[in-house]
Amino acid sequence: MISKPSRHCTVELQALPSRIGQVRRIVSAQLRYWHLDSLIELATLGVTELLSNVHRHAEPDKHCTVEIELLLDRLTVSVRDHDPRLPEFRPADPMATTGRGLALIAAVSESWGVKPQGEGGKIVWFTLPAPTHTTPTRTPHKSPLYGAATAGPFADAELDALAEPAHARTAARSTLTG
Repeated sequence: MISKPSRHCTVELQALPSRIGQVRRIVSAQLRYWHLDSLIELATLGVTELLSNVHRHAEPDKHCTVEIELLLDRLTVSVRDHDPRLPEFRPADPMATTGRGLALIAAVSESWGVKPQGEGGKIVWFTLPAPTHTTPTRTPHKSPLYGAATAGPFADAELDALAEPAHARTAARSTLTG
């Protein structure tokens, strides 16, 4: 199930290898919808690691819930499973082919953690800083204005005050045309 399009998305699944790729695509699409394209790579990497841990370690089943939520300037990605055993963060053997998932999460995220849910399992989560959306501020034009000699339908007092005097625009135009 996928929740309504908002700043919260929930996906329930069995953490099987074939489903992990599907969840990556869902997370990618949701982040694109929220205009958070810059977070796609790290968020999908993190959710892949968390789902891989559920696939390898969770008992009694592989059923889990992935949630992504954007609050203010932070994206939180979490995976809830039914296994009450908490993950262990330990240094990986340099020659091992597994065992680096939580270290990878710690390296790419702003913060991460585990929230026990008693016998109901646990939630493993991480956060990523979301880009802030600011409106661009107007800066005064220091160079000659090119194009239309007037602001047309977009005229406002602030822009008129920043525009160069008419004789300066005329001099620049005559230099370019003649």
